[in-house]
Amino acid sequence: MENIKEITALVKLLDDPDQEIYQHVEGRLLEYGNEVIDYLENAWEHSLDSLLQQRIENIVHKIQFSNVKEDLNLWYQSGAFDLLQGALVINRYQYPDLDEDKVILQIEEIKREIWLGLQYEMSSIEKIKLINHIFYNIYGFSGNTKNHHDPQNSYINQVLESKKGNQISLAIIYSTLAQKLDIPVYGVNLPQHFILGYIDESKREEQEFGVLFYINAFNKGAIFGKHDVDQFLRQLNLDPLPGFYAPCSNVEIIRRVIRNLISAYENLGSKEKVEELKELQDILANTEL
Repeated sequence: MENIKEITALVKLLDDPDQEIYQHVEGRLLEYGNEVIDYLENAWEHSLDSLLQQRIENIVHKIQFSNVKEDLNLWYQSGAFDLLQGALVINRYQYPDLDEDKVILQIEEIKREIWLGLQYEMSSIEKIKLINHIFYNIYGFSGNTKNHHDPQNSYINQVLESKKGNQISLAIIYSTLAQKLDIPVYGVNLPQHFILGYIDESKREEQEFGVLFYINAFNKGAIFGKHDVDQFLRQLNLDPLPGFYAPCSNVEIIRRVIRNLISAYENLGSKEKVEELKELQDILANTEL
């Protein structure tokens, strides 16, 4: 009860012209964290004062950004096992009020369609062709070639709505679908590109890195071999380092998502977003788990 009284009193002081008073009020509200968001949003709706509304937006954003940093750190420190969860944490940066269950249900619906078509005797290539048919032909996903640098290409909820994404967002959804069906498809961190590898641990002796073949999620799930990766690296004048062929960690994938967002917001001149995303980058900059 005491909290409610103090929060209500603090919210009433938010339009105080004295900067020192405002900073004190802001500090106290930030200490309360999530508890004050409903009060602040209610005050925003009932106000016509643009300064007050801007101050409320700033405080709410600071609280929500602090949540994203905590969630990302927790995901990272806990072993970063769930790639989709990592992508959803980044999604919260732009869409803090998103119903994440809706995203998970959309992915489950696509997974069910693939599952209905799966047959026990299918080869690895046949399984990928089935995923490709459902994902690209039935659901209509494709690479966003027209507006490649749009930050929306990196937010999973937007990609599921628009059916358009960049190399990494499409690869995250694709590999999540495959792994949910026990099809061993994992991200491969190529420079200036991002692809997927179909992994067979038992073939590690014959096949380098246990990769049977590669998949380009940005280009309708096109299947290709190691020699194509060799050629791609030669075109870029890069040495064929093992890391360009082998599956990478979930942390590396989310780092790439953040790098893409930084680049997209730099193009748009959104300096504050760039600085905040660099803070998220720093959380994942520690040594690899």
